[in-house]
Amino acid sequence: MNKRRRMVGKVTSNKMMKTVVVEIVRKFRHPLYQKVVFSRSRVKAHDELSCQVGDEVQIVESRPLSRDKRWVVETVLRREIRTADAGIAAVASADLPVEIEESVTPAEEQPS
Repeated sequence: MNKRRRMVGKVTSNKMMKTVVVEIVRKFRHPLYQKVVFSRSRVKAHDELSCQVGDEVQIVESRPLSRDKRWVVETVLRREIRTADAGIAAVASADLPVEIEESVTPAEEQPS
């Protein structure tokens, strides 16, 4: 093993080509106030493994690959299983007006 830093995080975006945004969450106790503090950092990482949003990945430090990328996805620890979303079709069908049948009251009936 080499001396490069390795971090574990969750993929939050994969909209760029061969690049993913990984969010690293760190939980620690504040030294003075003893409160549990969450800190998060988002880094861009080079992705050759075609990660999806929600995957838990291990990233490793590398040489600068671009202006923002200094990390590379090393392994995918856990894949996110996503079900098909109802999406726009369900929203569009919910917005359609519902036809209400008008009931005829006995007072409005006309004698024949």
